[in-house]
Amino acid sequence: MPATWSKLWAHYVFSTKRREHVLSPDICTRLYPFLGGITREFKCTSVQIGGISDHVHMLVLMRPDVAPSFLMQKVKGRSSTWMHETFPELSRFSWQVGYGAFSVSESMVEKVKQYIQNQEAHHRRDDSRTEYLRLLSSHGLDLGDEGEIE
Repeated sequence: MPATWSKLWAHYVFSTKRREHVLSPDICTRLYPFLGGITREFKCTSVQIGGISDHVHMLVLMRPDVAPSFLMQKVKGRSSTWMHETFPELSRFSWQVGYGAFSVSESMVEKVKQYIQNQEAHHRRDDSRTEYLRLLSSHGLDLGDEGEIE
């Protein structure tokens, strides 16, 4: 086969340190395009970005030569620096160390996009910790020896 063909969808979820509620709507209107720009730099495509005040969801069409861990390192590292430079009052801002990365089948892309778009509605009934635990469970993951999530 002379070419490589792939269509790899990933749903990423990452939180602010200690789940601090610092991502205001004003910050997010600037942060989300910045996050999308980082993914474009690595020739990936952010199809949907959203969240609430303490976490972010990204639906990304990945390239086969970009590891999820590499992309998240760049996204979180660069956006943290950008947050400090753009919002000096958030000098203590940081992301939690970990993140969630979930594969998405082509048939579920629209559903995940809608899920990300409707974060505010989801969080009227569940906090972000409950949501994250549900995501882990629905993907067959449990905390096991990892213990509690922050």
